[in-house]
Amino acid sequence: MMGVLQGFTLILGIIGAGYLAALCGVVKGEQRLVLNRVAFYVATPALLFAVLHDSDPGVLLSPVILVTSLAAVLSAAIYVTASRLWFRRDAASTTLGAAGAGYVNSNNLGLPVAVYILGDAAYVAPLMLVQLVVFAPVILAILEATRGNQRGAVVALGRAASNPIIIASLAGFAVALLGSPVPELVLGPIEMLGSAAIPMVLLSFGISLRGQRALERGTGRAAVFAASGIKVLGMPLIAWLLARAGGLDPHETFVATIIAALPTAQNVFNYAATYQRAELMVRDTVFLTTFASLPVIAGIAWLLSA
Repeated sequence: MMGVLQGFTLILGIIGAGYLAALCGVVKGEQRLVLNRVAFYVATPALLFAVLHDSDPGVLLSPVILVTSLAAVLSAAIYVTASRLWFRRDAASTTLGAAGAGYVNSNNLGLPVAVYILGDAAYVAPLMLVQLVVFAPVILAILEATRGNQRGAVVALGRAASNPIIIASLAGFAVALLGSPVPELVLGPIEMLGSAAIPMVLLSFGISLRGQRALERGTGRAAVFAASGIKVLGMPLIAWLLARAGGLDPHETFVATIIAALPTAQNVFNYAATYQRAELMVRDTVFLTTFASLPVIAGIAWLLSA
């Protein structure tokens, strides 16, 4: 559990630094969006290429990744159904809420969880790959389609495909698939840029907390509670049921359930802030799931590793 605690401490520390920067007037108002834009268009693509260029594409077909991916899709579908029945939202907000319910923090929290609880960081990389290569293009295509243009989903999907995050992910995956070495002269600057991505997103997240309390009235609390509940409780339960039904062995079941319990990824907040859609709702979902997931992960680890 020490690795998980270190991961949470790291995240909360940088968020706190962002809040203090706003409190002291270092960054004011919409200035924080500069961090989101640099992270979205420059640093995050560099990070994703650096992570994916030496990954193993074959792990995409492992039983664990199939279970966790299906659990994410079902969790998102449950959120969409709940949204249509109880708190109707526009397409962008519904998409981001569904992403909050199923898109896990597979990087800065997933890696310490994989290393210190699951015993192998390779368990998280496949889900990261699926989220970047499959889930992210769908999310971005819908967000592009809601920007006010009437050119259709096909054009919006084309615009999403030209997004630097998607291009970098596909390029990294292609390099891994081909087994092509990347010269250190090229990889060095990419890795340095990529190392700035997560801190910038977390700093912007902390800055956004200044002057606005979490879960205020009128910020979509019903949607936040629904997405958070599905993410922290529903998705691990779905993954556990799918693993049992699919005949996974106890260790694979344990791995799939733990991964599904990870909180909502900061990437979802970055998408919301960049496209300026449902930002407060997504911010509160990330905030709530980050805190709530720790006892849930600890409980799953205790129950399934016994």
